[in-house]
Amino acid sequence: MLTQWFDPEPTFKGLTFARELVRQGFEVEVVTGFPNYPGGKVYPGYRIKLIRHEEIDGVRITRLPLYPSHDGSALGRIANYASFAASSLFYGLFLMKRPDVLYAYHPPLTVGVTASLLRMFRRTPVVYDIQDMWPDTLRATGMMNNEKVLSIIESVCRWVYGRVDHLVVLSPGFKRLLIERGVPAQKVEVIYNWCEEDGLNAPVGACPPGFPDASRFRIVFAGNMGKAQALGAVLEAASIVAVSRPDICFVLVGSGIELDGLKLEVATRKLANVVFIPRVPMSEVGAILAAADALLVHLKNDPLFAITIPSKTQAYLAVGRPILMAVPGDAAALVQRAGCGVSAEAENPQSIAAAAIRLAEMPADERQAMGARSRDYYWKHLSLSVGVGHFAECFRRLTLSGRRG
Repeated sequence: MLTQWFDPEPTFKGLTFARELVRQGFEVEVVTGFPNYPGGKVYPGYRIKLIRHEEIDGVRITRLPLYPSHDGSALGRIANYASFAASSLFYGLFLMKRPDVLYAYHPPLTVGVTASLLRMFRRTPVVYDIQDMWPDTLRATGMMNNEKVLSIIESVCRWVYGRVDHLVVLSPGFKRLLIERGVPAQKVEVIYNWCEEDGLNAPVGACPPGFPDASRFRIVFAGNMGKAQALGAVLEAASIVAVSRPDICFVLVGSGIELDGLKLEVATRKLANVVFIPRVPMSEVGAILAAADALLVHLKNDPLFAITIPSKTQAYLAVGRPILMAVPGDAAALVQRAGCGVSAEAENPQSIAAAAIRLAEMPADERQAMGARSRDYYWKHLSLSVGVGHFAECFRRLTLSGRRG
């Protein structure tokens, strides 16, 4: 597994993924950096050196040097990505035992460049897992606006796609987009993401101070509050809802660059039906989600987001609560297939308000049935063991193909 970010950093396909691969019969080595994300400072207990080996639950972890940085500096971010790409390429070419399959996690794109070069020089089959569609995500979130640079990034992406053996994407829309860009359909596989099941399965404790009591209908949004989430539309929906259903409350849990602005708007408009809860550890998120009457997913109205499935969707499904899905396309289709919620138009306050009222006015047993279908769909189709099982099939197929070759 080649991934720039790994536990104890907050990362999606980290130790949980590696442990499950070991449980399913694989021998796993993780090649990663010294933990410094998201603060850009090396974690306590670690010191950057040429190489460090660890073993956790049967997973061998090799940590390589990089330049720790994750601030707003473009030069710092480039140095962070490039330094890990260089050290992992050197390790992969000269020190690493040749694996049967190399799994590479994207982003950042530099990991894909390293994996492609290792594919060329060591003839190791590569599975490239695309979690963000670059340069589309960079453009949609405002992280990068220089069209010349975006064009270069797109060219590098195409180069990487052409050299790896297999591409894994998180949604049907990602697959369609890659096919439109010339990637052969048989080279692309959809494997849906799972969620951090351990945190959600932890014993349910008390909700944090400030969480509304059961006298109100609580619609919870949990996660990052950035530009992509466009939560200003949700505040406007709360204002509309307050006129006829003041008991409906929007609970926003988390942090992000837009949080202060959102709080100011709520205070200015005196929205009594919007509550902010600070970011909580993963072990406490399950209690908040389980206490909700409905769970909200919202992203800004952008074509890119119509072909993605926000990661919180799987956590919402697993916890078994009705979902208010205000993201079109693949995410809305998933909720429709599961029969576990209602949809609204992204960045349309009237539509979000109408969906919120519809959920609140449903009979309680109907919402309970939605929650049951939500949980059932997750464990049958999207769970960790199911998703890793699909990866296992892919890895074994490429291993056999490589041996025949």
